Amino acid sequence: MAGKPRSRAELQQQQAAPPSWGELLSFQSFQRMCPPGAGYGYGYGGGSMQGMRESEFRRLGGMTYLDHAGTALFPHSLLKEFTDDLSKNIYGNPHSQSISSKLTYDTIEHVRYRILQHFNTTAEDYTIIFTSGSTAALKLVAETFPWIPEGSGHPSSRFCYLTDSHTSVVGMRGITAAMNVLSVPVKPKDILLSEKNRVPAKEQNCMTPHVFCYPAQSNFSGTKYPLSWIQEIKSGKLCPITTPGKWFVLLDAASYVSTSPLDLTVHQPDFIPISFYKIFGFPTGLGALLVNNQIAPFLRKSYFGGGTAAGYLAGEEFYSPRPSVAERFEDGTVSFLDIIALKHGFDALERLTGGMENIKHHTFALSRYTYTVLSTLKYANGAPIVRIYSDSDFSSPDVQGPIINFNVLDENGDVIGYSQVDKIASLYNIHIRTGCFCNTGACQQHLRLSNEDVKRNLQAGHVCGDDIDIIDGRPTGSMRISFGYMSTFEDAQTFLKFIIATRLSESEFKFPSQTTTRETITQSVKSPIQNDHSANNNAKKFSLKTIVSDMGHWNNSSTALKTPETSRAVVSESAIPVYRSGSKPITVTNVYLYPIKSCSAFEVSEWPVGNQGLLYDRSWMVVNQNGVFISQKQEPRLCLVHPLIDLEQRIMVIKAEGMDPISVPLEENTGREIQIGQSKVCAHRVQTYDCGERIAEWFSELLGRQCHLIRQSSDFKRNANQKHEKGQATTVSLSLVNEAQYLLINTASILQLKEQITERLEEPLQTEELIQRFRANIVISATVSFEEEEWVEISIGALRFQVVGPCNRCQIICIDPQTGQRNKEFLQTLSSTRGRKTNFGIYLMNQSLCSSLPNILSVGSQVFPVLKEDREIRSPLSNEEKTSG
Repeated sequence: MAGKPRSRAELQQQQAAPPSWGELLSFQSFQRMCPPGAGYGYGYGGGSMQGMRESEFRRLGGMTYLDHAGTALFPHSLLKEFTDDLSKNIYGNPHSQSISSKLTYDTIEHVRYRILQHFNTTAEDYTIIFTSGSTAALKLVAETFPWIPEGSGHPSSRFCYLTDSHTSVVGMRGITAAMNVLSVPVKPKDILLSEKNRVPAKEQNCMTPHVFCYPAQSNFSGTKYPLSWIQEIKSGKLCPITTPGKWFVLLDAASYVSTSPLDLTVHQPDFIPISFYKIFGFPTGLGALLVNNQIAPFLRKSYFGGGTAAGYLAGEEFYSPRPSVAERFEDGTVSFLDIIALKHGFDALERLTGGMENIKHHTFALSRYTYTVLSTLKYANGAPIVRIYSDSDFSSPDVQGPIINFNVLDENGDVIGYSQVDKIASLYNIHIRTGCFCNTGACQQHLRLSNEDVKRNLQAGHVCGDDIDIIDGRPTGSMRISFGYMSTFEDAQTFLKFIIATRLSESEFKFPSQTTTRETITQSVKSPIQNDHSANNNAKKFSLKTIVSDMGHWNNSSTALKTPETSRAVVSESAIPVYRSGSKPITVTNVYLYPIKSCSAFEVSEWPVGNQGLLYDRSWMVVNQNGVFISQKQEPRLCLVHPLIDLEQRIMVIKAEGMDPISVPLEENTGREIQIGQSKVCAHRVQTYDCGERIAEWFSELLGRQCHLIRQSSDFKRNANQKHEKGQATTVSLSLVNEAQYLLINTASILQLKEQITERLEEPLQTEELIQRFRANIVISATVSFEEEEWVEISIGALRFQVVGPCNRCQIICIDPQTGQRNKEFLQTLSSTRGRKTNFGIYLMNQSLCSSLPNILSVGSQVFPVLKEDREIRSPLSNEEKTSG
């Protein structure tokens, strides 16, 4: 029996209803959205995309890698075939005449032909000059082009470039300026109007050489600029500026050729810089400049290196270059083994994909689908979840590359800082790129930043590549995802699920206020923290003599002698002590030190303080076989390593489940047999020494990888500049900490966050566990949550500290310190609770220390905070801007 007929309004309502998220994120939906001719996968080489990922990119594991515009990933077979080649052949220096050298030379020439074949051209039209990358290729053009400078008596040359260009292009103007050649930036929209710039017919015979540079594909937005511009500009149909002369085109193809074919038979620019790691992922540090042979004879070169001279005299100004253009410009011995690797890169790319045309359609299918779904995402109030920065609607791979640039918005339309989104993405093992992507021009255009905005941001402390993402409520950069030939539908699906899960789920939560009632805190603080002091009281006591001897290199003996009474904190004139009538005093509830950086805490009831902070805090760290620091981000099992300091026996005992305890002496090894090395902590150089093979074998067995334990050398002083209220900068010494000597957290803040996390986890959470996740040195019992962010100084007993800013948290707080298991809910909840930021706790630095007697930090000591009169100075937002970089 037929059902009741539906009205037109009902049918229209059904058609207008959005598909479910499950349907929208299905492979069937992806297939429907693929434009005609945009095929997914390759059907080449006998395997599916998942088969390729399993055989060639197994190392990705559960990672979602979406920064292919940053670098491609090399397939396993490329590396295997290359290493097999090296193991079977002897490649000598190509500048010699031996059999092995001749093999190298012939192989390099074969690779040159292979590159020309890849771009559908021949040695009759183009020459390959190997460089260290596209940046070096651009620099070579700037240095060797036959510029005519200002004031030469002839019409002078111009260097014009599209404002949507990489930093390496814009940087060419530094060289041209030194040659007295003017540089002219041109906006993309102005090129489209440039027919108005056509030179009058009477001036068209002028032969002054000019260069116009533009990207075939924007590395910021993926916009593909017309390749037809090349011939139109060379012929004079399009003129970047109204200046008579002959135009040469420099096509920045580094981003374009990673996923698109470039046919140099159809389009013939004069210069094409490329970087091979963008195409193959390996080798890095190798690029090329393709030079049109019509311009090659006019390039001028002053320096000549090994291999470039046909002959020269050392005692006379005589030099004759080699006739080959490539050999004339390749100074010294080229990176011949890396060049040989290119052959295997081309072989692998052809075998796995069938060629660049297939890659273009595969990657565009993924980016168009992701763009389409992102564009449909809305909050319940109808506001968009993302703002996409694009000059196209992703209608065709001829106008758009596989790059999507965007910012995430909140329900009010305000941008959520890229560094915060990046941190949450890392919890989902999603790798994206953030910032301005070395393309300030495009960043300004899409984010609507004026020149003055950029300058003000720099003055506020923001530099390229940092995590200062919002200044005065406006974004300083954005996020970029990009697809490569090995990208899969599952990569796009995982990313979209991440955006939906983190944004649409958060819209159901209300951001709580940053304070709770005093009654709530007072009831909660009959706390497990204060009842757990028995554990602290069992910590080994230490003698005054032991403390003084242990603090030898930590304190500066030249400091004037003070008694504890005279070293008591002095309140500055511009500060206001905090007094609360009737409220409980603020006290220290816990003291922790972390002898081995990123390992478990060592809790004490009292501990000596030195010029670098708590004695032995973060004095050691674990590094890999290359000397690079290993943190819990890479090895969560480090949290299961328990270091214990025994001051009486002067040893550090290290324990871990399933391992025999091992000890390390507290005295530094000053013998000649120790290995002194250089390492880095948060981009700062530190001098360290290796603690020996015995402890290295212990950690290597525990972690299942080769590693070493190293200690900071007392001979090396790692300093941090600290500003006082009167503007004077003093120098304080740091151990292997990231930012500052101490990290302080507030129990009231912990309890507020605990309430939110427990609600989302739907299971109980111990306060002590949450405290341990935040890896603080000092835990205090203030009564108001997050009031510590308003402090600029604090005094604890005889100790005085300066607050240097908030601690911006990363995914380490998601690691359970008891099991090493990850749970992304902790960072996500912190971000939503704090209103999109992940600040928790404050950094402290010593202000003054007594060196005649040991300075002791003790549980139970009263804390006296100090506020500034100027409320703007102690605003949490102002602190973030100063210190988050």
